[in-house]
Amino acid sequence: MEFTTQMDAARRGLITPQMKVVAEKEHMEPETLRRFIAEGKVIIPCNVHHRALSPEGIGSMLRTKINVNLGTSRDLTDLDMEYQKVQTAVDMGAEAIMDLSSFGDTKVFRRHLTAKCPAMIGTVPIYDAVVYYHKALKDITAEEWLDVVRMHAEDGVDFMTVHCGINRATAERFKKNKRQMNIVSRGGSIMFAWMEMTGRENPFYEYFDELLDICAAHDVTLSLGDACRPGSLRDGTDAAQIEELITLGELTKRAWDKNVQVMIEGPGHLPLNQVAANMEIQKTLCHGAPFYVLGPIVTDIAPGYDHITSAIGGALAAASGAAFLCYVTPAEHLRLPNLEDVKEGIVATKIAAHAADIAKGIPGAIEWDYKMGEARRVLDWPAQFELAIDSEKAHRYRESSKPEKEDTCSMCGNFCAVKNINRILDGEDITVFDE
Repeated sequence: MEFTTQMDAARRGLITPQMKVVAEKEHMEPETLRRFIAEGKVIIPCNVHHRALSPEGIGSMLRTKINVNLGTSRDLTDLDMEYQKVQTAVDMGAEAIMDLSSFGDTKVFRRHLTAKCPAMIGTVPIYDAVVYYHKALKDITAEEWLDVVRMHAEDGVDFMTVHCGINRATAERFKKNKRQMNIVSRGGSIMFAWMEMTGRENPFYEYFDELLDICAAHDVTLSLGDACRPGSLRDGTDAAQIEELITLGELTKRAWDKNVQVMIEGPGHLPLNQVAANMEIQKTLCHGAPFYVLGPIVTDIAPGYDHITSAIGGALAAASGAAFLCYVTPAEHLRLPNLEDVKEGIVATKIAAHAADIAKGIPGAIEWDYKMGEARRVLDWPAQFELAIDSEKAHRYRESSKPEKEDTCSMCGNFCAVKNINRILDGEDITVFDE
């Protein structure tokens, strides 16, 4: 092979088959895309072992992509249910799936994903290390942490969240600046606890060059994890969050020096008025690397509706520069999501991503809306269902409340403004009430 990673190829002036696929999907010239990849502003996570992958690009100048989190836990280990969630996510157009499994035979599930799934696959090796070694956290060695990363890379994972930024300096900053929610990142909390119990430096930070060598060998994209992301509005944009982001910016440059693709993970919970500013801070501190955000969730008071709170924040974040939205389901903060929660989370996040793409002027984005507007103007119900982001739900709602007149809905009936204006403009008389 003439290159190691997509970034390496781009810097050599080569346009890979994956770049050609992504350029076609994005309606972009391959050479333009290649330049963005060479600069680190666009990534194509595509592990060389993930043969079923349909490549996608992630960058603020491309269509906003969405990720779906799933996986088993100690309380719920139904792999068949997780496979159903995977298929649902693929059918509904999610570009990425993150396996966050923290119990059971994680390797079987992970290898199934990389063998069968066309979406990008991400993992958090820190979780799996705890499961894999099945011993006290403080007894896991630095070498063992890295060995799990190597195992995931060999299994075909396209991107990995690795919490490198919470080094001992960041941890001290966190302890000196008290937070309401402390550390809400699972991976971040595990690594902080390990450092506190062992007195050692974060091995992913201390041995970052070895980590990069693993990623370069398999073309794994590093998703630099946000261990100190705010878990409540009170903690938004605080010292620990910014300290970690500065460190992630430094690590980004080191990764690029070895041609390893990078994206940066971000908040979290943020007041709405801080969302756009956070996108600008990240772009500055992390040199334009793609930003991957969870939400952001813009109010803390809506358990059961956090797919909505995150869609509000996600739309603004993506319109302001975020490239990749992690979905949030109605089950966030409450339980492992079921299949219906997954669907609701995907739809809400797709709406946020599409709204942002319109705001950014992504080619072709608003044409979808123009088509829906035309279908509504002429009361073409089948076309409206076909164009709907969730066709099944739109059709089910209409069928559940049949109107007397098929060309209207049960809300307005003969008072339908669209129908009546169409008839008036066609020169007809209308009586409305007794028709």
